Amino acid sequence: MHELTHISNDLVVIHDTTLRDGEQTAGVAFRPEEKMLIAKNLVEAGVPELELGIPAMGPEEEEVIRAIAGMGLEARLVAWCRMHDTDLAAAARCHVDMLNISIPVSDLQIERKLGKDRRWVLQQVDRRVRQVLDLGMDVAVGGEDASRASSEFVLQVAETAQRAGARRFRFADTLGTLDPFSTADAIRRLRAGVDMEIEIHAHDDLGLATANSIAALRHGATHVNTTVNGLGERAGNAPLEEVVMCLHHLYGCDTGIDVRRFGAISQLVAEASARPVAAGKSIVGNAIFTHESGIHVDGILKDPRNYQSFDPAELGRQHLLVLGKHSGTRAIIQAYADLGIGISDIQAQTILAEIRKYVLHSKRAPHSDDLKRFLLEISEPTRQHS
Repeated sequence: MHELTHISNDLVVIHDTTLRDGEQTAGVAFRPEEKMLIAKNLVEAGVPELELGIPAMGPEEEEVIRAIAGMGLEARLVAWCRMHDTDLAAAARCHVDMLNISIPVSDLQIERKLGKDRRWVLQQVDRRVRQVLDLGMDVAVGGEDASRASSEFVLQVAETAQRAGARRFRFADTLGTLDPFSTADAIRRLRAGVDMEIEIHAHDDLGLATANSIAALRHGATHVNTTVNGLGERAGNAPLEEVVMCLHHLYGCDTGIDVRRFGAISQLVAEASARPVAAGKSIVGNAIFTHESGIHVDGILKDPRNYQSFDPAELGRQHLLVLGKHSGTRAIIQAYADLGIGISDIQAQTILAEIRKYVLHSKRAPHSDDLKRFLLEISEPTRQHS
C-alpha cells in the first residue's frame, strides 16, 4: 500500500482549477484576456496542469479555451465536462490534452439529482471513458460528492474507469465534509484498489481544504486540485499557495513551483475576480509578516527565527515592524533609530503611552511624521522648564 510518512517529489502534481472551479465562485467572471494572463502566469510559475473551464457553457467559453490551448503553454491543459454528448462534442473542439468527465457518485445525488441508479452510473463511466479516448484525449473520471458516497461504490466507479482506460480518478469532497483522518481513510482504500492516478478535490466549507489535500497526498493521491487565493464554490477550494508551501516546508517536497511569484499571481487573480485578499490570509496576505507585539518584535530583532517558520524572503517579501497598542519600548527605540533619532528608555516609555492613545483613536499605526510629533510634544515641557 502506498502510504507515506513523507511526500516524494515525483508523486505530486499540482492541478490548478482557478480558471474553472475558481471562476465558479458566485459573482466571479474572468474576461478572456484575464483568463489567458492568469494561465500564462501560472505556467510560468511552474504549475504543470491547468483546468481551463467548461466548454459546454457556450461558444465564448470554447473560444477562450482554444485561445489558451493555442498559447503553447508547457502544461497539461484540461477541460471539465459532464458525461453528456453535447459536453464532449464541445470539448472536442477545444484542443485540450485531457478531459475531466464528472458524474455524481453519492446515492443522494444519483437519485435526487439524476433520477438514476448506481448501475446506470457505472454504465456511463465505462461508455464515456471509451468515448473520450476515441476522441484522442486522456481521461480523468470525476467522482462528484465522493466524500458522501459509499466507499465500496466509489471504488467500483474507479475500477470501472480504470478498466475502460481512464488514467485518473478525481475524488471530490464536493461539500467540504471531510477531515484529514477520513480523507486519509478514503484515499487509502482507493489506492489499495486501483492502480491509477488519484486526484483530491477539496472544498473549504469547514476550513479544512488544505489539510485534507495534504492528508490525501500522504496516503496515496498523486494529484491535487488548487485555486489561487482559495477561490471556488461557496467557501472555495484548497489554495494553491497554501498547498505548495505546506509541501515545501512540512515534507521537503519540491513541486517545482516558484513561490516568489505567488504575490503577483494572487494580486492578479484578486483584481480579476474582484475578490480582495484578506490582510491576514496565509502566504499571500499583506500583513502576515507584520509584527507589533512587544515580545515578538524583541524576538525578531534578536533573531528572526524566533518568530518565523519560514523566511519571508523566500516569497520575495520582508518583515515589517509596526507600532501599536501592544508594542514595547524596544520597538519604539528601533523605530526612532530607523529615523536617525536616538531616544532614551524613559522617552520611549512616555512615547509608548502616546502611541497607545493614538492607535485607539485613529485605528492605524503612526507614521514617521507622527513619531516626530510625539517626540517634540514630550520634549516641549522640558524646554519650557529650562
